Amino acid sequence: MSRFLDRLADVLAFEPRPEHTIEAAAGTVSLARGTVTSSGMPPWGFGPPLAPFDVEAVAGWIMTREAAMSLPTISRCRDLICGAICQLPITLWTIDTTTVPAIEAMTPPPGWAMRPDPDRTRAWLLSWTVDDLFFEGVAYWRVTSRLAATSGSWPATFRRIPPGGLDIRDDHVMVTDPDYDDGRPVRVELRDIIEFLSPIEGVLVNGGRSISIALQLDGAADRFASAEVPAGVLEEQEGSEDLTAAELGQLAADFAHSRRYNTTAATNKYVRYREIPYDASQMQLVEGRTYQALELARLGNTPPYLVGAPAGTGMTYQNGQQARQDLVDFGASPFVVCIEQTLSGPNVTPRGQAVRLDLNVWLRNPFTTPTNSAESPNDLQVVALTTQQPAPPTSVPT
Repeated sequence: MSRFLDRLADVLAFEPRPEHTIEAAAGTVSLARGTVTSSGMPPWGFGPPLAPFDVEAVAGWIMTREAAMSLPTISRCRDLICGAICQLPITLWTIDTTTVPAIEAMTPPPGWAMRPDPDRTRAWLLSWTVDDLFFEGVAYWRVTSRLAATSGSWPATFRRIPPGGLDIRDDHVMVTDPDYDDGRPVRVELRDIIEFLSPIEGVLVNGGRSISIALQLDGAADRFASAEVPAGVLEEQEGSEDLTAAELGQLAADFAHSRRYNTTAATNKYVRYREIPYDASQMQLVEGRTYQALELARLGNTPPYLVGAPAGTGMTYQNGQQARQDLVDFGASPFVVCIEQTLSGPNVTPRGQAVRLDLNVWLRNPFTTPTNSAESPNDLQVVALTTQQPAPPTSVPT
């Protein structure tokens, strides 16, 4: 009880920590993960040192990326969304806000647009940034070099910070990357951290229950797949000597080992093998795994048709095309907007300019071709290719 009272006193005496801001030539940007919430209470993971408080472990749905990626549906959702975004080029636009509506005009892209990270391709950097947003709901870049002070000291190169590699302090951060600096923490200024905040929650944040159910169903299917004989029980017969729990366990293990590596297993007259009258179909494992694949497709904001989950209706050309459009609208677009608005912030791009991902790359269709008359990368125009048909004959020859 005294430990509980000590911890309660620590929380009541909590004083809000100062906001961590990133200074730039054109403005400042706050680090949302390192600030105090609007209610004045410390966010998760931040606050004063608390007194030791022991509680019993409670089973929850805390999942890791590796566990989620072991599910084919989650892996497919991730690959579809990351694969769609990583191919988009980075462009720069100027915005004239003195007119209504505002006029956007394309300008030469910044020097880092082709390869933001000199050690990685642009596709790799964008893909793994979206991966962090998809699973964690937040991603971080580190500014590794800047332009000269006479040019505004704007960022020139970036590097992705892996999840869990950022430790925010009062006036700086410590960055740990296993691929650099021998995996040792490195001090980095707050102004050199770029924070991407996803407009939707990460899969690992709100999908723990669904992922847990899918993993358990896969585990049950794996156990049935590895059994050469139907599930059963070894029973002692009347007149036999009673066996201890350890001896019964050893007997069952020896029997299972013999059936796994030999076609025949032998028992004496005091032991009988009795088959349990149920199998995977009676447990509805197939139906359960099929439904859970649909649930994971919903979790990943991906049309079920694209991940092989049952869609409820037959797929035709029209609704197949709509499924691809839904992937862009509901699966990829939130991350595209997050990346564009973050890189258009005053700590990355001068005022009056905006970074856009060129969505015209998605218009790869043999029946359509994009025009060059779009005023903005998001104002796409498509012209259908038509084929001239010969005119019908005026009369039928006899």
